[in-house]
Amino acid sequence: MNVNGGIDHIPVMLGEVLEVLSPQRGERILDCTVGAGGHARALLERAVPGGVLVGIDLDPRALERAETTLRGVKGGRYYLFQGPYSNLDEYLLKVGIEAVDVILFDLGISSMQLDDPSRGFSFRYDAYLDMRMDDSRGFTAAELLNSLSQEELERVFRVYGEERFASRIARAIVERRLRYPVETTGDLVNIVLSALPSRARRQRIHPATRIFQALRIVVNDELHQLETGLSKAVKALAPGGRLGVISFHSLEDRIVKHTFRQLARGGGFELLTKKPLRPSPDEVAGNSRARSAKFRAIRKAG
Repeated sequence: MNVNGGIDHIPVMLGEVLEVLSPQRGERILDCTVGAGGHARALLERAVPGGVLVGIDLDPRALERAETTLRGVKGGRYYLFQGPYSNLDEYLLKVGIEAVDVILFDLGISSMQLDDPSRGFSFRYDAYLDMRMDDSRGFTAAELLNSLSQEELERVFRVYGEERFASRIARAIVERRLRYPVETTGDLVNIVLSALPSRARRQRIHPATRIFQALRIVVNDELHQLETGLSKAVKALAPGGRLGVISFHSLEDRIVKHTFRQLARGGGFELLTKKPLRPSPDEVAGNSRARSAKFRAIRKAG
């Protein structure tokens, strides 16, 4: 599947996104996590002629890919902004758009970020533990691991990684850094494996998965950004506008589910997905990243 001008990137649940959010000719679209531009291109192509897309991403490298992807769309305009989607109202103001008809959040981490060894997102490569979506600002994962107290580390792993062995892993990190800093993905994987009982090292997913996930969430302030971004996105919807979110983590999905249900109960919004849509078995077989995806959507009355 190649929807973005030759770039080898597979947008998750693209068919479901297009069907549920149903962009129409001339509509205004906001992609809050534009990434390589796969969803954005497909959405904008449905809105031409006259459609306008605003794309946001923290990762400047992703925006370079998105620019290439979107360049081939004829009959529509697009604007790209580098920064947090919690500032979406500022970006819309800059291009003179007061309200939008379609909004999409595709949360989590992209394949191109996981596949770049220099970013430190994946334990498949031994690299410096950076994990910043925007590597020009903020604290790296390595800096957090070497500065947080044992209690703070345990809380990060337990709350954001839902890791049952959070205490053991936090203690092992503190003991290790007394000798030398924890700096690479390999360092962290070895510490996690050494801290776990043998039965926990034989699980289906890699034992370090939840620890890496927790660190990435904290480094990029992802849950707070999501809460703020959703609040602003709801306000930016035009009457009849549709808002959809693809999440990959139970904590993210919980925020989206709670927000959408509150809106629907309060009147003025309709749930477009009573339960989250999941990727088809065929999609998961062709793109393992889609395995944990959940898609929820809501529509503003009018």
